[in-house]
Amino acid sequence: MIRFSWLQFRGQAVTAAAALAAVVVVLAITSPHRQANFGVSAWLYTAGIVVLYLTPAIIGIFWGAPLISREMEAGTFRLAWTQSISRTRWLAVKLGLTGLASMATAGLLSLMVTWWSSPIDQAVTLHPRHGVSLFRLGAVLFGARGITPIGYAAFALALGVTAGILIRRTVPAMAATLAGFAAVQITMADVIRQHLVAPVHAIVALTAANIYGIGNTASGGMLVQARPSVSQTGAWILSSQVIDKTGHPFQGPFTQACLGRNFAKCTASIGQLHLRQRITYLPASRYWTLQWRETLLFGVLALLLAGICFWSINRRRVN
Repeated sequence: MIRFSWLQFRGQAVTAAAALAAVVVVLAITSPHRQANFGVSAWLYTAGIVVLYLTPAIIGIFWGAPLISREMEAGTFRLAWTQSISRTRWLAVKLGLTGLASMATAGLLSLMVTWWSSPIDQAVTLHPRHGVSLFRLGAVLFGARGITPIGYAAFALALGVTAGILIRRTVPAMAATLAGFAAVQITMADVIRQHLVAPVHAIVALTAANIYGIGNTASGGMLVQARPSVSQTGAWILSSQVIDKTGHPFQGPFTQACLGRNFAKCTASIGQLHLRQRITYLPASRYWTLQWRETLLFGVLALLLAGICFWSINRRRVN
């Protein structure tokens, strides 16, 4: 059974190995460690992020979704199920072989891209550009570095196989896999990830240098907009609020200086109010804890989906 499954999967495995070999050559030649051309490095840096987000999705769409649905469409599953091999073993071999190949492919690709990108990652974290959240805990880089792509690949494959078994048609299963994986990735980055580890809460003094805007509250008071003053490089700011001496959100009246058009005098006058910032953030030191927990979460989801696959296969009639 293992040999037969390998023969079915051999084409995809060879393609993946060839792609990984090509990536190794390109990254070795253009590595920032060698001080390669800046334009080439910048293009490859962006391409590396895109590829690492696409790889698990491609695995789920083109490896996972057709794995069982293709056999159901062709009717070849009937022959396999009437042999001495049980349905559980039949599915376990297919899932195990493809799953290991998927995780190995994503893991090796992430290892190479993470190594290649490390000098640039460090540079953009230490010298961030305004409005660009390129740091290791940020939504852009976190899922394209470290071990999380391994969990994504396992989940995407299991999602594709589950869709194929339930829908029983390859093309619709592929579409469902893409939509489902994209929805889970967006939800993870925007909603779930920040709750996987305990955040740090801090109250710091508000300085005039951190103020970047003045607005109006709903009640007509002064709304102070300020950048979070967290000294830790690479911290993920979850929330920031300007508060008064009592700890309540500041909604005081406009200072006399802020009634004019001189922004420097306005911020200086606000600095004399002794306001503070209440900041909730994840320090950069939580990076690997977050990586392991998110990878484990996707691994558990993959196992749950695999359980659905086994349950559905064993309930299905041969005819």
